[in-house]
Amino acid sequence: MRKIALLAVLVSLCFGAVPLFAQQQAAPKYKESEYYYFNFPIEKIYAYRLGYIVLYRRTGNLIARTYVPSSWFNVIGGKGEIVGIGSGKEWPSMTVYYKNGEFSHMRLRLRRDRSHETWGVVPLNINIDDYFKDIEEVQLEF
Repeated sequence: MRKIALLAVLVSLCFGAVPLFAQQQAAPKYKESEYYYFNFPIEKIYAYRLGYIVLYRRTGNLIARTYVPSSWFNVIGGKGEIVGIGSGKEWPSMTVYYKNGEFSHMRLRLRRDRSHETWGVVPLNINIDDYFKDIEEVQLEF
């Protein structure tokens, strides 16, 4: 009788300890990212010799404009990245990333085919160089 009681106590201790270990391992700690982003559909993007003029859709279904220097896209790990998208259902977009509340970088997802309706060209007789001077971060309207 003692052996059965001792065996019952050991079994209950073993089964009682299993959930204790399971709770310690089942709750992994996730680190919250220091990045956050805003994504905007692009209505029109104009190629200019100093960069891009991006017309994007903002809150309230309104259109806003921002100027992006081409120098941001010239180096790997720079402030900008262009991702070419093919002919599918995906619409061109602009994603702007912030790290700890400050502008980090942006990604333009654009059609490779420049004849797509979202592409435009600034006429040669128009001079808008002043809009591309001293741009350190993208200016957004929400």
